Amino acid sequence: MSFHEIIRMALGALKTNKLRSGLTMLGVTIGVFSVIGVMTALSVIQLSIENGLSFLGSNLFQFAKYPVINSRDPELKYANRRNISLQQASEYKRLMEGQANAICFKVFDGGKPAAFGNSKIQGLTLVGTNESFLIANSYALGYGRNISPEDVDLARSVVVVGRDVEKKLFPNQTPIGKTIKINERPYMIIGALAEKGSSFGRSQDDILLVPITRYFDDFGWVNRTINIATQSTSQATYNQTLDRAIGAMRVARGLKLGQENDFEIYSNDTLVSAFAQVAGTIRIGAFVVSAIALLAAGIGIMNIMLVSVTERTREIGVRKAIGARKDDIVKQFLFEAVVLSEVGGLAGILFGVAGGNGVALWFDIAMVFPWFWAFTGLIVCSIIGISFGWYPAWKAATLDPIDALRWE
Repeated sequence: MSFHEIIRMALGALKTNKLRSGLTMLGVTIGVFSVIGVMTALSVIQLSIENGLSFLGSNLFQFAKYPVINSRDPELKYANRRNISLQQASEYKRLMEGQANAICFKVFDGGKPAAFGNSKIQGLTLVGTNESFLIANSYALGYGRNISPEDVDLARSVVVVGRDVEKKLFPNQTPIGKTIKINERPYMIIGALAEKGSSFGRSQDDILLVPITRYFDDFGWVNRTINIATQSTSQATYNQTLDRAIGAMRVARGLKLGQENDFEIYSNDTLVSAFAQVAGTIRIGAFVVSAIALLAAGIGIMNIMLVSVTERTREIGVRKAIGARKDDIVKQFLFEAVVLSEVGGLAGILFGVAGGNGVALWFDIAMVFPWFWAFTGLIVCSIIGISFGWYPAWKAATLDPIDALRWE
């Protein structure tokens, strides 16, 4: 028999039992969807992080009490650490004078309200900081002025507002010079930030910057720890600046020779690495789930093909009686199994890519197509079709034609 004839007969057999074939394909679809969807979503997020990471500016590293990802702290190692106080941060800055391009202090507090007249906006991010926040966090000043060292020294009640705050509280006028109330405390607006947009579905423009000293005066310093971001003068001096900064931070924290650091250090690279570790764990989980689902789907394919062999025993006998070879029978049934597996796999890839890129649409980031995982999925589906279809195909090919013709 020609290969074209084998394909035609195999497809005809699948069309005869559309519902059964469809349900068998669905098992493969679910297995492939589970892994392709997760891999696509992870690729979307990881690509966005690697290409557009704006948590820190360039040539920057940061000291903090907690690591960048702190999902487990069974011995309360991080929670029991001393907070990084303003006094320690100031001493660190003094020790690093002339050694860095910028040193930024920052304390975050989410969910704060701001009001002007009858207008009010909720859920803002309040940041106690100094003059280096814009450099350290890749923001730009739209107009007005930035927080100055004098504002920090004198603990002035001034604020630089994000674009969302400006649009909602001052839609038809300039905010400069106006006084708003942040959590019922008055602050005069001295500047407005340029629009930065959203990251992972969250606006980066719903922000209020106030001098860190005023922040502590108005909102308290107990149980608050400062993050310190430091920018080297260039990429060439980054490692040298980091080494000096670690020494300065140890001195500011009062650590003695031989004591381990009681603070964390991270940069853009460590943020990407931390996400890669989390993504790796998720990938392993996705592989386990998809492997179980694909194993079940493969067993389903074998079961359906065995049923098909039993139902078509007389047809197989007739074909062998008129000259069909064992190879022809094997090819036909193997092709049926591979078609079931591959069509289900293609559907799983399409739904998986669509579902994974739904994350991109939700968070307003670039979409991707995981070519490697798509090709891997097709190869795996072929292996499943051949592996689980081989026994039914061999069983069909080895039927005795006389016994098959007598089958009712």
